[in-house]
Amino acid sequence: MKPLYRNLFLLFGIAAIVVMLCTFEVDYNQLVQNLGRAGLYLPAVIGVWVLVYAFNAWAFQIIVNSGQHTKHLSFRHAYKLTVSGFAFSYTTPFGFGGGPYRVMELGAHIGIARATSSVVLYSMMHILSHICLWSTAAVLFAVAYTDKMTPFLWGLFALFVLAVLLVLILFRLCYKRGLVVRLFQPLLHIPFVKHKARRIYDAHLADMQKIDDGVAYLHSQPRAFFLSLLWEYVARVVNALEYYFILLSLGVSLTFLDAVLVLAFSSLIGNLLFFLPMQLGAREGGLLLIVRILGLSASGIGVFTSLYTRVRELVWIFIGVSLVKVGNKQLMKSE
Repeated sequence: MKPLYRNLFLLFGIAAIVVMLCTFEVDYNQLVQNLGRAGLYLPAVIGVWVLVYAFNAWAFQIIVNSGQHTKHLSFRHAYKLTVSGFAFSYTTPFGFGGGPYRVMELGAHIGIARATSSVVLYSMMHILSHICLWSTAAVLFAVAYTDKMTPFLWGLFALFVLAVLLVLILFRLCYKRGLVVRLFQPLLHIPFVKHKARRIYDAHLADMQKIDDGVAYLHSQPRAFFLSLLWEYVARVVNALEYYFILLSLGVSLTFLDAVLVLAFSSLIGNLLFFLPMQLGAREGGLLLIVRILGLSASGIGVFTSLYTRVRELVWIFIGVSLVKVGNKQLMKSE
């Protein structure tokens, strides 16, 4: 990536941190008081993400190194791109910022098309791991909390299973044939944009096909595919420790299984409202709902959860933005 673009990412990250600090919903005295009550649980919540990002980085490293090129991405550089990428995703609507940052950093070493296919593949794997977590949680809830399964919930469960099957079929087609060209083709038939879309399509079809070829290439390597999916899925499960520590700090008696269910449901709601920066309010609303369904009770759970997660995000966004200027010259080496 050119130094100018890297500096622009850095400035944007700093500006995002300043805005987040200025718009923090808790005043300074309340923040100090609540952090004092949090004790060692807050460092534990922040520390969980050392492991979460490690598994994310392993998955990303496998995908990048499985591409059709002769470069190798080390784990520490994969970790850097993972933390920095998620920092920019947290601070932009639709999570848009992290992908372009990773593409531009990798593109200087393996070309934009191959870098884009790696980032697209990782994004797909990240989404697929969420679907696996939600599916696991749905089955666990139906088995462990059968007494809470009303006809309405059984109906939702059936709809969820059907939706998951359809999504998995769609993902299989995307992995097997690529998706960039197919996502672009509908624009060729939309009034007012189809003529401009046609010019872009004709000019960049070869590049888009290269990206799709890179996406489809991973499908021909089942070991790399399933290993990267496994690490992403493990990252999701480890992430449940965050809610486990948060609820423990509030005096809630729960099991790790409960924490997995809380994470799965709150992340499902958050991702359904993905267009909100940092999923503001979505996760807390989902958390309150699933906690009530599970019969767990705690006072101020929404406030404390918001406090924990916002502080954790600020810490990791600061780390991610700081890493933008670190270790870029030796990002990838020849195998």
